[in-house]
Amino acid sequence: MNRYYATGKRKTAVSKVWLKEGSGIIRINGKNLDEYFGGLNSLKLTVEQPTKVTGYDTKLDFDCQVMGSGLSAQAVAIRHGISRVLVMFDPQARNILKPLGFLTRDQRSVERKKYGLKKARKSFQWSKR
Repeated sequence: MNRYYATGKRKTAVSKVWLKEGSGIIRINGKNLDEYFGGLNSLKLTVEQPTKVTGYDTKLDFDCQVMGSGLSAQAVAIRHGISRVLVMFDPQARNILKPLGFLTRDQRSVERKKYGLKKARKSFQWSKR
């Protein structure tokens, strides 16, 4: 039985994803998908998108370790990792996942705070006198 591994990233969230043949279970940090994301159905759908689009939602198991950032960024990082590991498992899946943008790392992150300003771009209130 072969195991495949890939990483996914978004903001400061990093996910490590292992793939093995199984029954379609996605485990995140030792918990199943419903336990980890609770009632946040949109995040669950985000994580499941690559498997449903490629048709591997009932054939493969995914073990994920994710850390950093918030739940939304973690969900996109897991989706990125699952997409990359699916391409390693089945190179034909690239033709499906690439046009949907699942293989592209979203490099947007928080802009740093600048000296003399309140936040990254917001300045203090200006007083004429």
